[in-house]
Amino acid sequence: MSTEQRGTEGPDRGPAIELRRASKSFRTPSGALHTAVRDLDLTVGRGEFVAVVGPTGCGKSTTLTLVSGLEEPTDGEVLVAGEPVDGIGDKVGFVFQQDAVFPWRTVLSNVMAGPRFRGASKTEARERARAWLARVGLASFEDRYPHQLSGGQRKRVALAATFVNDPEILLMDEPFSALDVQTRALMSDELLDLWSGTGSSVVFVTHDLEESIALADRVVVMTAGPATVKRVFDIDLPRPRKVESIRLEPRFIEIYREIWESLGEEVRITRERGAADVA
Repeated sequence: MSTEQRGTEGPDRGPAIELRRASKSFRTPSGALHTAVRDLDLTVGRGEFVAVVGPTGCGKSTTLTLVSGLEEPTDGEVLVAGEPVDGIGDKVGFVFQQDAVFPWRTVLSNVMAGPRFRGASKTEARERARAWLARVGLASFEDRYPHQLSGGQRKRVALAATFVNDPEILLMDEPFSALDVQTRALMSDELLDLWSGTGSSVVFVTHDLEESIALADRVVVMTAGPATVKRVFDIDLPRPRKVESIRLEPRFIEIYREIWESLGEEVRITRERGAADVA
């Protein structure tokens, strides 16, 4: 695997992301204190693709919001490129589960919005947007509106609108979960193709263990909430990858069984807690 994709730090380049004993607590509507993540230690290398899996509601999405600057940690530290996170920075791109596109803008205008906001001229923004729309196969759809697109096409618009800003960090919160199985596999391949060679570091939250293994360099298993890192698994599958074919490899199945042994225990704990609460 190339260093552009895997990310090696070297003596002068630290990790892209560091969470050091990071915790986040919220006040619930009843006034009680809810801790989403506790004492979270996680490092993501430059150019590395890290997937995060864990039980429902354990705090995976909160981890992303801490890295993005949308939330501040209650305790601990969060650093991006060696600097403490202080609000939303221009180094980070965020792809949400729901389509984060402007419904009143055309496809081209949606993708132009980021560069224009960052000071690019209209001509430059248009050129960059058209280049990325061509990369995601939507060059002939630039005058359409989001409601005129399929779910997969809208997700391609969201990816183009993110990558056009050249993010150093790409945070993805279950971005393909609303898509059908076939489209989801195609979008996973699309993501790997777009990411390849960019040097961006990716943190990808998903409930789909197969998806995490097919995409990532490492898979992080989170504990039942309040979440912390239980275990990190290196994914020693060669790149480049095609999602549907890599899932058939014997090594893929071995990795799946190994990770599920760790993840399944946390899923059971979460279910037992839910049953106890109902009782």
